[in-house]
Amino acid sequence: MTSTPLHSETAFESVIEAHLLQNGYVPVARDGFDRERALFPETVLAFIRETQPKEWAKLEALHGDKTGEQILGDLCKWMDQNGSLATLRHGFKCYGRTLHAAYFKAAHELNPELEARYGANRLGLTRQLHFSPRSEKSLDVTLSLNGIPVATVELKNPLTGQRVEDARRQYKQDRDPREPIFEFKRRTLVHFAADTESVLMTTRLAGTATHFLPFNKGCDGGAGNPPDPAGRTYRTAYLWEEVLQRDSLLDLLARFIHLQIDEKRDDQGRKVKAESMIFPRYHQLQAVRMLVESARTDGVGHNYLVEHSAGSGKSNTIGWLTHRLASLHDAANQRVFDSVIVVTDRVVLDQQLQDTIYQFEHKRGVVQRIDESSRQLAEALENAVPVIITTLQKFPFVSRQLLKLAEERGERGTGTLATRRCAVIIDEAHSSQGGETATDLKEVLGGEGLRDEAKKCAVEEGRDGMADLFRSMAKRGRQSNLSFFAFTATPKHKTLAVFGRDGQAAHRYTMRQAIEEEFILDVLKHYASYATYFKLLKACEDDPNVERKKAARALARFMKLHPHNIAQKTAVMVEHFQAVTRHKIGGRAKAMVVTGSRLEAVRYKQSFDRYIREKGYAIKSLVAFSGTVQDDKLAGVNYTEVGMNHGISEKELPEKFASQEYLVLLVAEKYQTGFDQPLLHTMFVDKRLAGIQAVQTLSRLNRRHPLKEDTFVLDFVNDREEIREAFKVYYEGAEMGEQVDPARMYAIKGELDASGIYLDEEIERFCAVYFKPKQRQSAMDHQTMNAALDPAVSRFKVRQKDNEEEAELWRGKVQAFLNLYGFLSQIIPYQDSDLERLYVFLRHLAAKLPRRKSGPAYQFDDEVRLDYYRLQKISEGSISLKDGEARRLDGPTEVGSGLVRPQPVPLSQLIDVVNERFGTDFNQADQLFFDQIVEAAMADDGLRQAAAVNPGDKFELVFKNLLETLFVERMDQNEEIFVRYMNDVPFQKIVTAWMASEAYRRLRSDTVAAGREMAPRSLPPRLRVIEPTAEQRYVTCVPLIPLKAAAGAFGDPQAVRDEEFEWVAFATRYRLRPGMFVAQVVGKSMEPAIPDGAYCLFRSPVEGTRQGRTVLVQLRDITDPETSQRYTVKRYESEKATDGDSWRHTRITLKPANPAFDPIVLSGADDQQVQVIAEFIEALGAAN
Repeated sequence: MTSTPLHSETAFESVIEAHLLQNGYVPVARDGFDRERALFPETVLAFIRETQPKEWAKLEALHGDKTGEQILGDLCKWMDQNGSLATLRHGFKCYGRTLHAAYFKAAHELNPELEARYGANRLGLTRQLHFSPRSEKSLDVTLSLNGIPVATVELKNPLTGQRVEDARRQYKQDRDPREPIFEFKRRTLVHFAADTESVLMTTRLAGTATHFLPFNKGCDGGAGNPPDPAGRTYRTAYLWEEVLQRDSLLDLLARFIHLQIDEKRDDQGRKVKAESMIFPRYHQLQAVRMLVESARTDGVGHNYLVEHSAGSGKSNTIGWLTHRLASLHDAANQRVFDSVIVVTDRVVLDQQLQDTIYQFEHKRGVVQRIDESSRQLAEALENAVPVIITTLQKFPFVSRQLLKLAEERGERGTGTLATRRCAVIIDEAHSSQGGETATDLKEVLGGEGLRDEAKKCAVEEGRDGMADLFRSMAKRGRQSNLSFFAFTATPKHKTLAVFGRDGQAAHRYTMRQAIEEEFILDVLKHYASYATYFKLLKACEDDPNVERKKAARALARFMKLHPHNIAQKTAVMVEHFQAVTRHKIGGRAKAMVVTGSRLEAVRYKQSFDRYIREKGYAIKSLVAFSGTVQDDKLAGVNYTEVGMNHGISEKELPEKFASQEYLVLLVAEKYQTGFDQPLLHTMFVDKRLAGIQAVQTLSRLNRRHPLKEDTFVLDFVNDREEIREAFKVYYEGAEMGEQVDPARMYAIKGELDASGIYLDEEIERFCAVYFKPKQRQSAMDHQTMNAALDPAVSRFKVRQKDNEEEAELWRGKVQAFLNLYGFLSQIIPYQDSDLERLYVFLRHLAAKLPRRKSGPAYQFDDEVRLDYYRLQKISEGSISLKDGEARRLDGPTEVGSGLVRPQPVPLSQLIDVVNERFGTDFNQADQLFFDQIVEAAMADDGLRQAAAVNPGDKFELVFKNLLETLFVERMDQNEEIFVRYMNDVPFQKIVTAWMASEAYRRLRSDTVAAGREMAPRSLPPRLRVIEPTAEQRYVTCVPLIPLKAAAGAFGDPQAVRDEEFEWVAFATRYRLRPGMFVAQVVGKSMEPAIPDGAYCLFRSPVEGTRQGRTVLVQLRDITDPETSQRYTVKRYESEKATDGDSWRHTRITLKPANPAFDPIVLSGADDQQVQVIAEFIEALGAAN
C-alpha cells in the first residue's frame, strides 16, 4: 500500500473527510450516483422508507416493486419544477401523498418526534464523484442530504503550486452548467473553491460568467483568514469545522439559503425577472448566529450594534436575523420575543423581507408591512403579529389609535399595550435612534409594564398624580422588555453610545475588508480635484457696511449660481462623460451630479440640456429635488422635479434612471443615501461634503456589476484630505472618542435657571397639565399650557430687545440642554424628575420663542461683478486610506457656551476675504487718518512690549486704552470720524479691531525681522523660502514659524498672522490649508519619527480625539527635561475615570518615540496643566 504524499491535494481532502465523518457525516459511495438524475437513489429511498413508513406502505400497496422508481421519478420532476431547496424544505407530492426529502430542526425541543426525525437526516460525503453522463470528470468533494447533492468543493493545495484561483478557473472552464448536477436551483445549491489560505463561493455556475464571492473570515480588519491561534490546522479549517458542520449545514438549508427574484428592465426597457440563489457570506452568517445566540442566552433588554460596510448585504442580514428572532426559543423552550419590529424607510426592504420569510415559513401572515396608517400599526401591535415592518414616524400616534380601537369594541381603553417582549431591528441606525420619535417607540412598546413602573416611582416621590411624568422619564432609558438590534455602516458617537457595548459594535464588517475582498469598489481610487479661481469686483459706487456671515453667503451664492461658473463646470462634466464615462461598464455607465442646493440643481439641469443639445450628444438627464423651486430671476416662474423631467413621477424616477434612456442624474439632497444603482460609475461633486455625508454620498458608487472595473469622482469643491479623513473614520471600523461630560448639562441647567427667563411655578403649572392622565385631559388644557409658557416668552422678548446677543446665547443654551438631556437620558438612568420637567417645559418653550431677527438679506447681482474666472484641475489619483490614524467619534463637549457674533465690515474688504487669493489692502477714504494713529501707537514703548509678549486678543485690550487718548489728541484733524468713533459703538468696535490688528502685525513683523537678521539659518533641500502671492498661500506654501512662537504663552489662544513670518514652499501629499505651518523640532526624543532638527508640518487645531496622536503641547508647571522648554512635541495618551456623573483625566502621558527618553507623566491632569496646540503631520527633513 502506498502512502499519500503529505503535501498533496489528496491529503488535504483526507483531512476534511476525516473531520466531517467524525462529526455526523456518513460516507456515500460514488458508484451509487445516478448521473442522469443527479442524485443517490438508494440513499433517497432508504431515508423515506425509514422516516415515513406509513406513506411508504400506502404507496407500496399501489405500486408494488415499482414504488421506489415512482418516488424517484416524482421527486426529480418536483425538483426540476420547484427547485431542490423548496423540495428539501417543504417536501413533494407522490400520488397524493406528501413525502419529505429532509427534516429540519424545530425552533424548540418540545416535540421528541421532530427531534428524532431531525436526527435521521443523512448528510453524506463523497470524494471524487464522477458526475457527468458524458465524461469521467470528477468533483473533489460532494456533500448530499438524504441522497440529494447540495454542495460541491474544489480543493487546491498551494504546496503543489495550485491555489484557490485555479479552483475558480476549474469551475468556470471545466464545469458545464448544463450538467444535471449543476443546473441552477435544481440540485446543488452552492459551490466552494478553497485552498489552505482562502475560500470563494458561488451559487450559480455560468461558464466564464460565473461570479464568485469571497467567503473568508477577515484578518486584522482586512481580507484573508487569520492563522489558527492553536497552531493545529489550516487557515480555512472554519469551512468544514464550522460552516459545513452537520447542524450548521442543515441550518443553512433550512433558514438561510433562499431564492431571490428581482424585477428588472433589460436593455430594451422590458421587465424581466432575474433569479439568484442567496447564500450568506461569512460575515453575514457569523453576525446573525452571534446575535441570535446572544439574544438566546442574554434574554430580552439588551442592545446590539452591527457595523457593516455600505454594500455589504445588510438587507439580507436583517432578513435572516428577523426570521430567526421571530421564532427564537431559550434553553427552557420559551419564546424569547413575542414580536419583531423592523424600523426602516426602505420600501425595497419591506418586500424583500416578506418574500424571504415566506420561503422559510411557506405561509402568509407572518410578516405585516405597515404602509397605511398608525391605526394599522396599532392593530398589528395589539395582535402581536410576529414580524412588523414600519417607519419610526407612526409610533407617536399609536396610543391614540389604541384608545379608538378600544372605544369601537365598547371597552374602556388605557391607550397602552399589554407588555410584550419585542426585538426592534433598526435599519440605518445612525439616523433613526435620536429624538422624541424614538422615545415614543420605547413608550409604546414599553406597554403596561412601563406604566406600572412609573406609578410606583410617582408614589415613592410623593407625586401620585404625576405618573405620566415618571413614564416620560422611564421611556428614555433601556427597558427590560425591549432588545434593539441596530444596523449601520456609519455610526455616530451617539450610535456607539446608545447601542454599543462599551462603545464597541457587537459585530463589524469593515469598509477595508469589503474593498480588499472586492465585494465593493474603492470609490477613492480615481479621484480628481478641481479648483475654481475667481475674482469679484465691487460694481457699485458706494461701499456699504454689510454683515460678514450673511454677505459672505450671498457672495458665495452669487458665484455658485453665476451663469459662467455653471456653464464652465457643465462643459467639463459633459465632455468627461462623453469621452470616458459612457464607454465604461460595457457602454452602460451612468453618472450623478451632486449639487449644493435645489436652485443649483435647476440651473445645472438647464445648462446640461442646453450644452448637450448644442453639441448633439446622445445623453439624456434627469433631475431630483423636493418641492417647488422659485426662479431667483424671473418672478412667478417655478420649477418642480416632475415638470423638469417631462412628467416622470418621483416614484418612477429610479426605474427610469435604471433604463438605458437616461444616463445622468442631477440631485439636490436626494438619492445620496440608500440608493443602489450598480451602473453608477462617475460622480461629479459641486457640494461641500463632510463626515458621514461624504462617506454616504460617495459610497453610492461602490456597488459592483459584472462589467464594472472602477469608479471616478470629479470634485469641484472638497479638500482631498478632508475626504480622506471622513472615510478613514469608518475604513477599519469607527471608534468612540471623548465621552460627553454629564456635569456640563447640570452646569447649563444652573445657568438657565439663574437667567430669570422662567420661574419654577411656571414649570410646575405647565407640567401639571402636560402630564395629566389622558382620561382627564380636556380641550382647555391647550390654553392653560400656553398661558404657563407666555410669561417666559415675554421675558425673552424683553431680553432680545435690550441685548439681542445675550438673548441668542440663552437660546443656544436651551438647545444645548435639550440635546444633552435627550442623549444622556438614553444612557444614564436619571432619577431626577426636575430634569425631565425642565426638558419638557423648554422643548415647548423653544418652539414659542420669537425667531432670531434675520438681519439684512443681500442680493449682490448689481453691486458685484465677476472679473476673473479659471477652472483648473489641481490633482488626480488615489486617495489612500492605508496610512495615518482615524479620528475617533467624539461626543458633544463644548455646547451652549458661546455665540458667533456677526461683524459688520466694509463690502470691499469682505469681497477680498471671499477672493482671498486675489485680495488687496484695506483702503477706506480716511485710511491716512487711521494710518497716522497706528504709527503714533507703535511709537509707544509700553505697546511695543505688549505686542512682544501677548497674543492678539490680549494686545487689543492694551491698545484700546491707548487708542481713545490718541483719538482725543487728533480730534481736530477729522472731527467727523472722531464723533462717530466716540458715539457709534459698532463702528468703534470695527475700527478698534482693525487698528489693533494692524499695529500688532507691524510690531510683531519688526520683532521677527530683527530675529531673522540676528540668526541666519539653513533649511533642508525640500523647503524653499518664497515671497508668495495671495493665491499661492496655503496652496503651495505655509508660514515658517519658530516652535516657541507657535506654542505661545500658556492659556492664551494663538494669533499667528500670515504676514509675520517667512513662507516656505515644498512638495507634499497633503492638501495645504489655513492653520498649517512648518516649525523646526529640536531634540532626539522623537527619533526616528522626527529626527533632531527636522522641520515638520503641523496643523492647528487638532481635529477629533488627541488620543495616540503626535502633538505640540504647552506645559504650565513643568518643562520638557530634554529641552528645558515649557512646550514639547510628543505622542499624547490619556486615561480617564468617571467622577459621579462626570469624568476627569487621571493621567496624561506625553510619550517620546525614542525609548532612551522617559515619558512626561501628568497625574490627576486636567486642561489647566497642559494644552494641545497643533498636530504633527509629517517630517520634511533636517537642515544641511
